[in-house]
Amino acid sequence: MAIRKQSTGKTPVAPKIAEVRPEAAITGGELYIRGKGFVAGQNMELPYVTIGEIQAPVVIGSNSLVIVKVPEGASAGELVVAQGGQSSEIWNCDIGISIAENLHPVTNPAVDNVGNIYTTFSGSRGQKVPVAVYRIDLNFNMRPFINDMMNASAIAIGPDGLIYVSSRFDGMVYQVTPTGSMSVFVEGMGVATGMCFDEQKNLYVGDRSGTIFKIAPNRQIYVYATLEPSISAYHLAWGPDQHLYVSGPTTSSFDSIHRVADNGDVEVFYRGLGRPQGMTFDADGNLYVAASYMGRKGVVRIQPDRTVEHVLSGPGIVGLAFAPSRAMIVTTTNAVYRVDVGIRGYQPF
Repeated sequence: MAIRKQSTGKTPVAPKIAEVRPEAAITGGELYIRGKGFVAGQNMELPYVTIGEIQAPVVIGSNSLVIVKVPEGASAGELVVAQGGQSSEIWNCDIGISIAENLHPVTNPAVDNVGNIYTTFSGSRGQKVPVAVYRIDLNFNMRPFINDMMNASAIAIGPDGLIYVSSRFDGMVYQVTPTGSMSVFVEGMGVATGMCFDEQKNLYVGDRSGTIFKIAPNRQIYVYATLEPSISAYHLAWGPDQHLYVSGPTTSSFDSIHRVADNGDVEVFYRGLGRPQGMTFDADGNLYVAASYMGRKGVVRIQPDRTVEHVLSGPGIVGLAFAPSRAMIVTTTNAVYRVDVGIRGYQPF
């Protein structure tokens, strides 16, 4: 190839990156690189792409578009496309770093006001695991936090600074101190899954059958809304517009995010996601959902006007949360990642 180019008397033109989408990714995610000069020769020789010092496998390549998969061990940093001995300018990417592995989260992680992260090893229904909830500190040290619980599902930090954990095994919500002392907060929540707090310090708990409970600060329990059992109420998020948002993955590739008003009325907020799961809001009122969108797995951002864009790529994502440092904490089916996206999360209290 080099000899053929020299015989023309022309210097190969360096590849040029115009954009990389989405804005962020974790291991196994796909980045779409658009620009020019990515392939060479009659055989359409594919470029050599690196993220940091690690080669990224090329999935699809053309002269103006290259799709690469984020390799194991890649970290936030510099993406370069090389072809024919020439390299593009560096394009900075937000690549998540793995901070914990060998876990089993099923919903959002929770992050306290210091930055400690709480996540689960939920296990299959009825499975007793040695550690139900782990805490990951600011130095990414992971330690057992709760041992004696079956099927820990959702975690929420309360306005009182306590940690609330639902169990889909016994239908209880447990209240846990920062030192790990646990007590029953409420019971009778069915197959208790998603949880969140509103600005008035009410706790909402989703039952997988579609019922959503509202628990007042004095622990009085109300049925807040009822969805069809096929929809489920597996994941909950409270929005700055004072509405409750609900998702639950089904076998459909065209699932919906539902929004519940204060009087319990349910409407479809957005339809067209594949297996929507954990959700959270940023300070500007944008909703982030772990889901597949237009066939691409990862995290999507839905603006208040319902404009949608794919903002993070990655497989197996079940939950997300924003840390005080403005990083996005992402949970997959077996790991936790930190992605330094620079986004301030919404806090209802």
